[in-house]
Amino acid sequence: MNAAKYIEEGKAVIGIEFGSTRIKAVLIGEGFEPLASGVHDWQNSLCDGIWTYPLEEVKEGLRDCFGDLMKNTEKDYGVKLTSAAGMGISAMMHGYLVFDDKDEQLVPFRTWRNTITAQAADELTAEFGFNVPQRWSIAHLYQAILNGEPHVSSVAFMTTLAGYVHLLLTGEKVIGIGDASGIFPIDPNGQIYDERMTEHFDLITRDSAFGKKLLDILPRIVTAGECAGTLTEEGAKLLDPTGTFKAGVPFCPPEGDAQTGMAATNSITPKTGNVSAGTSIFSMIVLEKPLEKVHREIDIVTTPNGDPVAMVHCNNCTTDLDAWVKVFGEVLAKAGADMPKGKLYDMLYELAAEGDPDCGGIISYNYYAGEQVTELQSGKPLLFRSPDSPFTPQNLLRSLVYSTVATLKLGMDILTGEEKVSLERIYAHGGLFKTPVPSQGILAAALGTDVTLMQSAGEGGAWGIALLAAYMTREDRAQTLGDFLSGCVFKDMNGSTVSPDPACVQGMEAYMKQYKAGLAAERAAAEAE
Repeated sequence: MNAAKYIEEGKAVIGIEFGSTRIKAVLIGEGFEPLASGVHDWQNSLCDGIWTYPLEEVKEGLRDCFGDLMKNTEKDYGVKLTSAAGMGISAMMHGYLVFDDKDEQLVPFRTWRNTITAQAADELTAEFGFNVPQRWSIAHLYQAILNGEPHVSSVAFMTTLAGYVHLLLTGEKVIGIGDASGIFPIDPNGQIYDERMTEHFDLITRDSAFGKKLLDILPRIVTAGECAGTLTEEGAKLLDPTGTFKAGVPFCPPEGDAQTGMAATNSITPKTGNVSAGTSIFSMIVLEKPLEKVHREIDIVTTPNGDPVAMVHCNNCTTDLDAWVKVFGEVLAKAGADMPKGKLYDMLYELAAEGDPDCGGIISYNYYAGEQVTELQSGKPLLFRSPDSPFTPQNLLRSLVYSTVATLKLGMDILTGEEKVSLERIYAHGGLFKTPVPSQGILAAALGTDVTLMQSAGEGGAWGIALLAAYMTREDRAQTLGDFLSGCVFKDMNGSTVSPDPACVQGMEAYMKQYKAGLAAERAAAEAE
């Protein structure tokens, strides 16, 4: 069937993802290929010391993004987008979104980027014998309880950003298991919240102002492949105020960006994993067996179908690199050599590829926000070098690229070193890899394994959640998600693979030795008023 007819008959599938800097919608066709897309750029705000996105901006961004998708669909195919076979919502994991019994928001959205829950995360980790990172929703709730915040007595519902948007569109208070695993630990033997830990949380908060059973405020988990609700009339009006797009479209479970990254790279089986690199950077490694110890640097979450995953999440990745690129661009413009943004990035990455493997001793810390992996409550970008360091544009730029993966390497070294987790291949995706040289090779050197960029690497999480929505519409209900991805979506898809270069591996190790030694300086700078 040609694409226009496929769209017109409502057989295409739509995925929408709320990323840190962009909301993107993707329409996919019969062969799972992207047919059209829509985007809306946005940024988080620092308000009263809290990184947040106002929920009105969430609604406005959703409407603008979907409108862009509808406009581009009609422009490219000559037909209006009026319906779809399935839809899905994905967003940044974790954070704190709480509502009262009238579904009124109680406090501004506290995103994954905040590092304000250290006491709660430490206490819950000790109580559960399970690592609870600061980003997790339960850490935010418990910190609010410990702080005696007045709103906790009114909390009737807690969810993630994806869960909230799904609720707006379908009226259903549900969540996919992967996104749920960033709210509260999941039972390793079933696709439910861990019963022992929920009961223990109820026990330790029994005499607090919270005064509720935890399970009463959490969204219900819906498994991958099942229908998690349908688009309501109110939801359709939110998406498209013109009334062109109709209600009734089935929705897959809302998922986190980590899980859609796994779907978009076909990395949901043991010994495989992926690295997503943009505003933040994180790795997702599917485990063959439980880890021997609890590590504060490593989260245990799940794949979209509930299998355990070791996640190393770092709050900081490309923000500082982007700031440097902007400065270089402004210098060129002042000199009368204004350059398109894409071409500027390509040129600077080429210079980075020419730098010394150890960056000549130039060390960069890209910390705009705090970082749990290195135990920093706040961040300040920092660059230092020895007086005799060869301070060249090549070495400076290479150091800036190294800094995007350095903190990730600290966590991954625990997995592959202490825990002896085997890696066969890492699939990479995200903005850092739009120009694969030298970032792909540098990541391979940092992790000591092959790194593959699939043809789909640039499609991102919106495509990943669209694939999960397509899986919901499958005819063979017995087909597993792994079989669907491998046998249908990625069957004929190619990718480019880079192996670790010994010289780069050696240079990275030298860089990391100085990087770790200099963390005390970064910590002092971050803590200074």
